[in-house]
Amino acid sequence: MCDYSLHAVETRPAAIGDKLVSASFTNCFTRGFAAAGQPDVAVCLLPGTELAFAQDVEIDHGFGRLLPSLGFGRIPERVARFRKINTAELDVHHDALEFPSGRVVLVTRLCEGQAATVLQLPAGSQPVREEQTTAAGPVTLQDAPIV
Repeated sequence: MCDYSLHAVETRPAAIGDKLVSASFTNCFTRGFAAAGQPDVAVCLLPGTELAFAQDVEIDHGFGRLLPSLGFGRIPERVARFRKINTAELDVHHDALEFPSGRVVLVTRLCEGQAATVLQLPAGSQPVREEQTTAAGPVTLQDAPIV
């Protein structure tokens, strides 16, 4: 759920509508997402989670700091899908964002302070609340998995 080096950080799972901020965490060299207003809690995303960014995405790029007017490190897209990459390699970053253009960027390369909203979680990751009626009356099924 969260990148390998975020295991020493307090975490929680993402929920639809969460307001996130790209962040660095104390005693950790990996960037990830924190909930707005909770900078010390990493929000873990499941593969397939869709995000919408408030502005075009920016990543760390060596020339981006030297020549900001040329747009190095700027990705002119505002929606992305979270995915895992390099899963066979243990000690590398796995958390990535895939953009509609097909570009894949490691989450740890995001510049800090970028705002995003969780639009959608992958199918099967949310509890279902539905009410069924039986001969004995209404029955509520809570936290039943989506099939």
